[in-house]
Parts: sequence; C-alpha cells; structure tokens
Amino acid sequence: MHPIAIDLKPSMPEDRSPVPSHSSTSESLPLVTTKAPPTVEARMPTPCLSDDSPVQSSLVTQSTGVADIQQSRIPIDHAPTGSKFGNLSLAGITAPPGLSAGHPDYVMQACEKSLKRLAVDTLDFYGVHRVDPTVPIEDTVGAMKKLVEQGKVRFLVLSEAGPQTIRRAHAVHPITAIETEYSLWSRDVEQDVLPTCRELGIGFMAYAPLGRGFLTATMKTLEALLPKDRRREHPRFLADNIAQNAALLAPIEKIAAAHGCAPAQVAIAWVLAQGADIVPIPGTKRRKYIEQNAAAVEVKLSADDVALLSKAFPPNVTAGTRYPEKQLKALGI
Repeated sequence: MHPIAIDLKPSMPEDRSPVPSHSSTSESLPLVTTKAPPTVEARMPTPCLSDDSPVQSSLVTQSTGVADIQQSRIPIDHAPTGSKFGNLSLAGITAPPGLSAGHPDYVMQACEKSLKRLAVDTLDFYGVHRVDPTVPIEDTVGAMKKLVEQGKVRFLVLSEAGPQTIRRAHAVHPITAIETEYSLWSRDVEQDVLPTCRELGIGFMAYAPLGRGFLTATMKTLEALLPKDRRREHPRFLADNIAQNAALLAPIEKIAAAHGCAPAQVAIAWVLAQGADIVPIPGTKRRKYIEQNAAAVEVKLSADDVALLSKAFPPNVTAGTRYPEKQLKALGI
C-alpha cells in the first residue's frame, strides 16, 4: 500500500465544508480545537500524532494534550509523533528576546515544549515550518542535528525550502523529507524542488493535496466560503479567480464518476501516482474525511486518467497565487 499520512487539524482549509479556518500558533498560546478522541479513533493506514507547533496544531491541545492522547486508544509508543517550528508570523507572535524562528536556541526550546505537550521522550520527525532568512540554514539544522544526537528527534523535515537550502541543510544532516504544497493546481515543485529531493534521496510530503478543499469540487463560488473563512484572503479564492478555476474541475468529476469515488480521492490519487517517494498529507478535522482520504490509496487511476488530469492542470494554469503576496516571501528560501 502506498503511504498516506493523515494530517489531523482542528479546522483546516482542506475541509469540504465552508467552516471558518483557524490556526493555532505558538507553544504558549491556547489552541482553537475540536474534540480529538473520536477523530483519532478513525482507522488510518499510519496513525500519527502531530503537534505542528508553532503553527497549526493537530490532534493534541496544549491544555489537554496528554488526556487526548490517552483517550485516543492509540498507544503512544506505536503512534509516530512529530512537530514543526518556525512560522512565528502566522502565529502573530515574536520569538524570545534575542532569538528568531530559526535560531539554534529557539530550535531547542520549541522541541522541548513539543515533547512536553505530546508527552513523549522522542519525536519521530521534527521540522522547520518556514526557513528563517536571518539565520544560516546550517545553524538551524545544526541544532536539529544535536537533538537527533540527544535522542530527542529521529528524522528531520524542511517545509517550503528552496533547492539550494535543501542541499545545504542535507550536507549538515540527512533530511528525511521536504514538506511543500503539491497538488493538481500547485505543481511548482516539479521544476526544481522535486528533482533536488530525488537526486539527494529525500522523500516528499505533499501538503494541501486537495488545494485547500477546492479540488473536492464542493466550492465553486466565493459564496461557498463563510465570511470569516481565511481562504477568502487567498488569491485563488477571489471571486474572479475562483470562477475561472472552477472550470478546471470537470475532468476530476468525470474521472471520479467513472471510478465511483469522490473527486477528492481522485485528486489525492493523482498525487500518489507521481511517485512512491511522495506522501500526501491532506488535512481535515472530520472523521468521515479521514476515512475517505485514506481510501484514496485504493483508487487506481489508469495511465490515461493521470495523463488527462496532468493535461487539464498544467503548471501555472491556476488563476491566482497560492498564498497572499506577504506570505509568498517566506516560500522557497
């Protein structure tokens, strides 16, 4: 079975329904969360407890993390655990005095807080959510390497890093995976990031494989989003752009009908078809979508299906950038 990770979050834009999006932020702030245990109990190919602080936290909360883990009925020693750090701007906070998001001291502090919240001694993966342009990546990854040597972290991950940064980081300590947006409507990584990963033997975690819910074919107009949904701030969901992008969905719906599955499963299956080194991480807070997303591994697209979808969604076909301009500056560093 091809690997697929289920990235469980309290309220994330991969959701099919127009719920408002929230993001939990720093290690010290309370999180917006929903009841975790029923979600955790859902059947998954690879159960995973992910903290993802200081960005969007998933299964556990800062105030009740241990209780949620205990109630989940997934033995903590059998569930891979992971966390990310370094996206303070999204959190709306600042680093401790004298530090920045990628400073070695902050790397260590953030890890200790995640270990405490997740109630574990070791994180299976620990990642840089956004590269800090003020700190050499060698210094950031050097601190992460120390955590590996101390037995507090097993594998290292970088998110939204550019190819040269990936090479420099990998020279300090082997990077296990790169986490970057990848889907039918976001194929930028095919140009240089994916080739770099494959050259170096680094895996790839494709976040937002459902295009923040758009590729589920359930939101074709701006009115499908609630007024406070933060996708309204994303260029691809602006009124003119979403109307243009909606015209791209027909092939996904046609193939889904032919396979008797959901459009979302077709979108994930396309990502899976791009290589065994790619693991989609669709985010959701609803149990039924966890199960639906996981079942995408059973959707067997034909070569013609894959070719048709690739042709319908060539690179750069999507109207609008994938993030607002301010956030784009933090990508590909």
